[in-house]
Amino acid sequence: MTWFKSLTLAGRELLPIVQGGMGVGVSAHRLAGAVASQNAVGTIASVDLRHHHPDLIEQTEDCRDREQIDSANRVALDREVRAALDTAQGRGVVAVNVMKAVRDHPALVRQACESGAQAIVMGAGLPLDLPDMTADYPKVALVPILSEARGVAAVLKKWMKKGRMADAVVIEHPGYAGGHLGAARLDDIHDERFDFKRVLAECRQLFQDLQLGRDAPRLIVAGGVGSHEQVRHWLGNGADGVQVGTAFAVTQEGDAHENFKRVLMEADPDKLAEFTSVAGLPARAVPTPWLTRYLRQEKTLQDSTRCDARRCSQRMDCLTQCGLRDGIARFGQFCIDLKLAAAMRGEVSRGLFFRGASKLPFGDAMRSVRELMDYLLNGRMPTAA
Repeated sequence: MTWFKSLTLAGRELLPIVQGGMGVGVSAHRLAGAVASQNAVGTIASVDLRHHHPDLIEQTEDCRDREQIDSANRVALDREVRAALDTAQGRGVVAVNVMKAVRDHPALVRQACESGAQAIVMGAGLPLDLPDMTADYPKVALVPILSEARGVAAVLKKWMKKGRMADAVVIEHPGYAGGHLGAARLDDIHDERFDFKRVLAECRQLFQDLQLGRDAPRLIVAGGVGSHEQVRHWLGNGADGVQVGTAFAVTQEGDAHENFKRVLMEADPDKLAEFTSVAGLPARAVPTPWLTRYLRQEKTLQDSTRCDARRCSQRMDCLTQCGLRDGIARFGQFCIDLKLAAAMRGEVSRGLFFRGASKLPFGDAMRSVRELMDYLLNGRMPTAA
């Protein structure tokens, strides 16, 4: 017997812990497979996974063929999903996070389904057409990431017209999450309309109004959750599950370089940098020397913007809208893919290190996924190594 209820997803009874998708390459097969093997939801971030595969990097080095790069990333995603499923050994759920803002997102969704992913998680925009992309895979669970009840209503009503219901909804608070944040402006990220208590209540009322009954999506809160007390609080106050990102990123099984983990562990969660990302969304990251220099120069860089495809350093056109490539002055003026890939490799002087605003449960100690799960659900701290 346990104090919590199981999270039902993809036809499985799971522990109510979801590991957030973190790219580039921070959550790949090692982390997602390890989490799934504990009978929870492990999530692979689909963006630019070729960086974990030397042969694919060699094939695309100095490449200016967008389709060749896209193809390499789909091969990498296939490898990562299959490896995570092998690690999970039939336990838990292996999900793939696909960003709506990524140009190749339909192909990535299709590849994830073909490779055996058991759930597709989609954020960075309203995933109104996700049921169309997954129509041939009715058993794959669909999980949109949204931040307020208004967005949840828009997605569910659209999906209902297509004869599909979300299996779960991740409610991500932009005031505490790391990475790209679900608010239109930086000034909005702490708005009370994003408070978990309010959004959970509004979503429950929405489900009643839509007469969803037992088919109502499970509600998973995300952003700033990093302790047993927080997990216990939200599971006891309307949430069906909690999503955790940063604490999983720094586990022993986390797919990023050890330097990446050290940067996240040593950062003060109360002194993170909030800025506008290259895709125009608010973002939260560790104020590394590179980011600090960039923010000092941002106004000058924005004043000299120009629409020029050659500014896309890798000719990837990874985002549907890019401040650097498309000359959008109010957006960030740097290559997001280069910066996140450098961070994943542990290049502290060049990388962009996203991090959530919660404290890490084990301080600067790097512990296993199993120990983190035990702490989050049962409050047990591991013995000293």
